[in-house]
Amino acid sequence: MSRLIFILNGPNLNLLGKRQPHIYGHETMADVEAMCRAEAAKHNIEVRFHQTNREYEMIDWIHEARESAGGILINSAAFTHTSVAVLDALNTFDGPVIECHISQVHKREAFRHHSYVSMRADAVLAGFGTQGYVLGVQRLAFLINAAEKAAKK
Repeated sequence: MSRLIFILNGPNLNLLGKRQPHIYGHETMADVEAMCRAEAAKHNIEVRFHQTNREYEMIDWIHEARESAGGILINSAAFTHTSVAVLDALNTFDGPVIECHISQVHKREAFRHHSYVSMRADAVLAGFGTQGYVLGVQRLAFLINAAEKAAKK
């Protein structure tokens, strides 16, 4: 199994730290990327970290992950609640998928309570702030290590 994970971020997360800091905190996407890379390095995991405001680009990265990644950590932001296309792309990926949201989406507007991504995700992290990304990297590392051990038996 590949020791590479894709960390995919959806629309408006490029404004993290500036947009609604009372909801999303003061960390930037660069801060989140640095935290993820540091955690991944502890587990000998490589990271491809992406952010996009374009649905097709997220779908292309998921397709790319099919060929090279052992797992996906995804915060698809607003695409979570609207995109069957992202769900369909995730359904083509055989490895573990972890859905991550900075805020506790179930305490927010009703439209945020539905997630197409959750229909494919193996786990969902919500409300942990940016620490949720670190927890997601830890879980993917655990799953990749477990799959490697199982393959050796």
